[in-house]
Amino acid sequence: MTVLKTSLRNFLAHKGRMALSAVAVLLSVAFVCGTLVFTDTMNTTFDKLFQATSSDVTVSAKGSSDTGETTSRTGRPPTVPASVVGRVRGAEGVRSAEGTVFSTSVTVVDAGKDKLSPSSGAPTIVGSWNHNDARTMKITSGTAPKGPGQVMVDADTADKHHLRLGDEIGVITALGTHHARVSGIAAFRVTNPGTAIFYLDTATAQRTLVGRSGVYTNVNVTAARGVSDARLKKNVTAALGHGYKVQTAKEVADANQKSVESFLDVMKYAMLGFAGIAFLVGIFLIINTFSMLVAQRTREIGLMRAIGSSRRQVNRSVLIEALLLGVLGSVLGVGAGIGIAVGLMKLMGQIGMHLSTSDLTVAWTTPALGLLLGVVVTVLAAYLPARRAGRISPMAALRDAGTPADAKAGIVRAVIGLLLTGAGGWSLYVATEADKATTGSGWLGLGVVLTLIGFVVIGPLLAGLLVRVLAAVILRVFGPVGRMAERNALRNPRRTGATGAALMIGLALVACLSVVGSSMVASATDQLDKTVGTDFIIQGDQEYKMIDQQMVRKIKDTPGLARVTEYKLLDASLTTPDGHVSTSETINAADPTYARDVRTKTVAGNLADAYRPGSMSVFEGFADRHGIKLGSTVAVDFKDGGTARLTVRAITSDEAVVDKGAMYVAISTAAKSVPAGHMPLDQLVFATAEDGRQAAAYKALKSTLSADPALTVRDQTDYKKALKDQIGQLLNMIYGLLALAIIVAVLGVVNTLALSVVERTREIGLMRAIGLSRRQLRRMIRLESVVIAVFGALLGLGLGMGWGATAQKLLALEGLNVLDIPWPTIIAVFIGSAFVGLFAALVPAFRAGRMNVLNAIATE
Repeated sequence: MTVLKTSLRNFLAHKGRMALSAVAVLLSVAFVCGTLVFTDTMNTTFDKLFQATSSDVTVSAKGSSDTGETTSRTGRPPTVPASVVGRVRGAEGVRSAEGTVFSTSVTVVDAGKDKLSPSSGAPTIVGSWNHNDARTMKITSGTAPKGPGQVMVDADTADKHHLRLGDEIGVITALGTHHARVSGIAAFRVTNPGTAIFYLDTATAQRTLVGRSGVYTNVNVTAARGVSDARLKKNVTAALGHGYKVQTAKEVADANQKSVESFLDVMKYAMLGFAGIAFLVGIFLIINTFSMLVAQRTREIGLMRAIGSSRRQVNRSVLIEALLLGVLGSVLGVGAGIGIAVGLMKLMGQIGMHLSTSDLTVAWTTPALGLLLGVVVTVLAAYLPARRAGRISPMAALRDAGTPADAKAGIVRAVIGLLLTGAGGWSLYVATEADKATTGSGWLGLGVVLTLIGFVVIGPLLAGLLVRVLAAVILRVFGPVGRMAERNALRNPRRTGATGAALMIGLALVACLSVVGSSMVASATDQLDKTVGTDFIIQGDQEYKMIDQQMVRKIKDTPGLARVTEYKLLDASLTTPDGHVSTSETINAADPTYARDVRTKTVAGNLADAYRPGSMSVFEGFADRHGIKLGSTVAVDFKDGGTARLTVRAITSDEAVVDKGAMYVAISTAAKSVPAGHMPLDQLVFATAEDGRQAAAYKALKSTLSADPALTVRDQTDYKKALKDQIGQLLNMIYGLLALAIIVAVLGVVNTLALSVVERTREIGLMRAIGLSRRQLRRMIRLESVVIAVFGALLGLGLGMGWGATAQKLLALEGLNVLDIPWPTIIAVFIGSAFVGLFAALVPAFRAGRMNVLNAIATE
């Protein structure tokens, strides 16, 4: 009980100093809990949606997607004949069965040809209005579609795009554009995460989406009273045979949920990873806080030991303070995490993904995990200072002698740090010499961990060296004040090293990712310059968006073009000369001019020969595995088509970046085996302008494509910019998440300076007494903060660039062989670190300047 009272008294006595450490714990726990609450809420929202929108049993075409999406390479959804509905109705246990048609391979535009698609990346669905949808949608105005000229839209899409009854819209499909006017608006009875839905009547949906009547994409089956979904599925399967896909509501919902969870898991674990980094940085802050508090209470600890307190009691006293800090920070962090989750939901609403707070899901495991992490991390971080406090002998403490083993411990620490750093450097070197990226990535990970730990351990030694160099460059120009700031930073190298290390971790990751991202852009740009010999690339803005033949004809009719190349992807199974059957392969079918548009390196033969009738190419790795040589024959069984025996005329290099691992045939060769109705639409179209007419052709192509805003045309400059922007957006998101760790590191600098000012109260009073002005005192503290921040930046940027350069060596094995150091980013981060130091010193410097000189001198 006495130990608990002592700990509580000390905690409250230093509540101001504990606050910054508590904020670090709070932020880290809040990020963890916010991530878990947000992803759990997303799962709950999608669960409710999928369960509400699924019929008891769904019948669809064999081979269609488990999730119910109807995208396909032909631009038309797979269908079942209308006769299936009657056969299903005759099955035992069926109350009702209804055929429906819907597709996600669509683009919907308003009268001004602006897209009406969600900005969140969710799909746009056009389908027939049916009884199953009537259960989940409520018509709030107008009526359901009753003819070819009418369409109903969901309320969220109507609000976002300001659609009203009577407004005209266009539904663009592979079959053309269908125009209709809004006849009704329907609201979801459950939360809509952002999907845009448009409803046509059944006959119009069949003609618009499939191109013929008498077929459906799905049959929705409702069970009779007392019949389970599993039993109904068995009965329907018995009635239809095994030529169709039959799924229960749970199976459809689970498949949809699985596809959503794969995305959510990536986001969740990425965010938890950054929270872990923040926890790691927070450990340095907590260690520094308790180390300095223990140092300031050395005499107090000596008195406690002198009157009978044991080492264990002193140790326990410090750990109890850490426990109080961990509990307080974690409890506040759990509450803040729920607030972060709500904020993320509001943010997602701004980009079109609507999440209702009524679905807010806080599982009991979330606060439990947050409390456990916060308390355990805090207590573990305080263990070393607590152990050090318990080892101080009473007599040494009473005369403020500190621990006599500090010097010896420093030597041991330096040796261990050098060994770890050396081992990490050797691991990074081995990674650069690896023959395979998979092998090298393991060595890279080991090298990153070892060098990071090594730099942390060796931090005090590096602080003693680098701070002197930085002081010579930065501080000496400030005269005596600069020299005092240098001595303050060098007074306790362990503290300076730990404070700099906290900042080092975040900046090392920033530098590493900057180098990797910049190198990827530079490598891709270099490959684009070397391999792409066409002027323009035309493609859809989404993966599922294909280019229909009507648009291809318009592109070919565009004035100013010398040639146009079509490019398709076909699914096939291959039987190689060694008898191996390779299923689920993708064949790249293109016009013969593709060999001029994309210059692909070959290890045998000429790629242009692969476009001869009855010919194909394979890639180097595939050829080596199956003993394929020039002149070998491969049997290609095209999906929805026949089998062709093709002669290998070229073997492409595995070093290619564009279309790496592709196998090519001519479109005319594939067309002999694949019926026209099953031939995929174009994935890409390449266009080359006539000499001197590039600008005019570019403008003309943009005009041609204005009929379908989901298609874009890019010249090489546009393509490079899009690539750079895409990687830049990803990096900016990562930098935003890393900002949490950097904020915690800044709190560490603030806390170190604040406690350092308290530690030097008497010294500051004496300096003020002999003439040091308040302005000079504040400048001294600011300069000390700047040199600590710049020290951490040097370590972090140097370490991060080393990691990034090693990672680029591994990327070179995949064809990305240009190392590009983004010096503007590195320099900006370095300069920004100095400003971070200035910012962190504002409050400690202000408090130091306000000290009463006489009271400061009288401080014990």
